[in-house]
Amino acid sequence: MNKSSSTFTRTPIHREVTAFLTLAIPLAGVQLSQAAIGFVDTLMMGRMGLETLAAGGLATLTFSVFLYTATGVVMGVSPIVATAYGAENKQQIERVVGQGCLLVIGLTIPISVFIANIDLLMRYLGQAETTVVLGNTYLDIMVWGFFPALGFSLLRSVVTAMSHTRIVMPIAIGGTMINTIGDYSLGFGKFGCPRLGIAGLAIASVLAIWAMFLTLLGYILTQKELKTYRFFQQIYRVDRQILTSLIHVGVPIGIATALEIGLFTIVTYLMGSLGTEVLAAHQVVLQTIAITFMVPLAMSYAATIRVGHEIGQESRIGATRAGYVGAAIGLGFMIIMAIIMLSFPQQIIGIFIDISDPRNANVLTLATGMMTVAAISQILDGPQKIIMGALYGLQDTRVPMILSLLAFWGVGLTSGYWLGFHTSLGGSGLWIGQSIGIGISAIVFFWRFHHLVSRKHS
Repeated sequence: MNKSSSTFTRTPIHREVTAFLTLAIPLAGVQLSQAAIGFVDTLMMGRMGLETLAAGGLATLTFSVFLYTATGVVMGVSPIVATAYGAENKQQIERVVGQGCLLVIGLTIPISVFIANIDLLMRYLGQAETTVVLGNTYLDIMVWGFFPALGFSLLRSVVTAMSHTRIVMPIAIGGTMINTIGDYSLGFGKFGCPRLGIAGLAIASVLAIWAMFLTLLGYILTQKELKTYRFFQQIYRVDRQILTSLIHVGVPIGIATALEIGLFTIVTYLMGSLGTEVLAAHQVVLQTIAITFMVPLAMSYAATIRVGHEIGQESRIGATRAGYVGAAIGLGFMIIMAIIMLSFPQQIIGIFIDISDPRNANVLTLATGMMTVAAISQILDGPQKIIMGALYGLQDTRVPMILSLLAFWGVGLTSGYWLGFHTSLGGSGLWIGQSIGIGISAIVFFWRFHHLVSRKHS
């Protein structure tokens, strides 16, 4: 009996599950904490009224689009550092991180300028003037948090690729606490602070983001092992070879990220054209799945690192195992989340709005229908994101980018637009369309991973 149990604990699958969860759990804590910043902001916006919820939710999503896209580009650091770490190549790690810092600076400047002038785009896309004014107020402040947010993503990718995962979760939790207290104090004028409304929520978020970035930077500069790496010594020197490698790997990741989150953003703007109530209902559902999706997103980062480590050690079988184990764990988690969302829709919606208020009755009905579709689509969305992370671990980024374009925009947006505006489904039709795109992407990403690892084994 004991011998059998001992044998089981030494199986490759069991070891991979342990290694994967060792990475994924702290990363999930980080992603959930970061998502909680947007979640708490949205929660506070909901208590300020439907107009603030609709406008602030749109602004939060807009900021997230640019941040996650830029983070995707910077994510090129992760598989390269993970592979170098697996091969014990210290000098390569130093060079990659230094050029990653340059990449962060180069991305921050033009994106920040664009965000600061996003009100022009909002008006062009037909948003209500109240939505534009409130949303622009939030974004004009949030733009000051873009650099530390992107810098934190880079440093987090580095420390996790080097198996330093424990520190990132407490830092992220601390940032969430700062944001929550700041939201309550500055948004509603508590504890002697001025009542700043949506501007106060943005100020609190920026303070939290800077605190997280500076704390992680301090850890890297003082931790016993990490401080032996000269990450920042030649930060101003351009290494064309490394920078080209980062762009080669990272830009397709960024574009793929933009295509995916861009689909949700365009759908959100289309929701706004259907009315404030439809947009508010959509924001409730979108923020709900934004929280649950943080776990498979973290798992995708873990899959990238695990596959990268195995590739660095020249173990193709290990890389294959890492990809499929991660996807299976993600599938199980998202099934549980779907069951919860389908079983308690009103309770979840009630977190954001007062469902006992008759003025919110239509929003409740709309959000309930959208949540049903979203819950089912999440079952496929989690595994597709994780297997995409496994593809990144193989440093296969360009083909997934093309597949994302075809699935999310060629299928998802086209079908969603038709269902939303040419049938009686409305907002739910837009959700069904983007869910179809997610399903198609899951199929093609698994096919791509199977094709690559089968070819490597032959």
